[in-house]
Amino acid sequence: MGNRLVLATRRSPLALAQAKRAAAHLRERLGAEIELLELVTTGDSQAEWSLEEKGGKGLFTRELEAALQRRDADVAIHSAKDLPGESVPGLSIAGYLPREDPGDVLVLRAGVGSPRTIATGSPRRRHQAAMLFPNSSFVEIRGNVDTRLRKVAERGVADATILAAAGLKRLGIGSWPGLEFHSLGFGSMVPAVGQGAIAVQCRTADEARFAGVFDPQTARGLGLERAIQSALGGGCHTALGAYATADTLYFFYESAGLRTTPIDDGDLASPAAAAQRILRRFGLR
Repeated sequence: MGNRLVLATRRSPLALAQAKRAAAHLRERLGAEIELLELVTTGDSQAEWSLEEKGGKGLFTRELEAALQRRDADVAIHSAKDLPGESVPGLSIAGYLPREDPGDVLVLRAGVGSPRTIATGSPRRRHQAAMLFPNSSFVEIRGNVDTRLRKVAERGVADATILAAAGLKRLGIGSWPGLEFHSLGFGSMVPAVGQGAIAVQCRTADEARFAGVFDPQTARGLGLERAIQSALGGGCHTALGAYATADTLYFFYESAGLRTTPIDDGDLASPAAAAQRILRRFGLR
């Protein structure tokens, strides 16, 4: 690799914003010259697909991982929540940038008190939103963040949608004409596994080069979340949420509902064993 790194990234505005953050981090920590390799993934090109029906895990990552395997790129930049629970042989997560707000934001059309229709393609969001708004119905929505906002504000496809707080922040979107933004607490909307984190993937043989470069606290929390995801076989077709803080795990699963449980350093240090204990505690093992 020398002192030059090629970063594979999706071409969407949010993905590019995340890749530029990763590039700045790697440039600062390694003094490397950075080049971005922009790719279109299957999930991007099949904009009409229902991710729930097609099984969305991997649809936004495969082309980036293939670029690593071909050595067209040195690292791949992902939204951590897009990563499948199981790693591709020969590839590893080098680390994560410091995690931003992992929460979700309810985006309401101005003047709407309680939404009659909510646009989301996420089973996790749909199941939890149904608990908050039991009289609401749901419609599918795809597209970049600004496209989704326009669909609700201008086209009236629904009264509301739900978006990741971190994505809005990275795009510099704090408001939108005709819309109101309301943060959802973890006690009512548990985030997706890895939400708010930017993952940097590399070839396993190159992993040592990135030792100490990324954020260990984020890695510890995501280690437990991803272990739970792997144990349950969670994907885009599954209503699963998990968010680990230093002392609490927030958890949602379609057959178990919303739960919280205390965790400690031992759980974060041994995520696979901790995931099994926690799932037994929730009656899922």
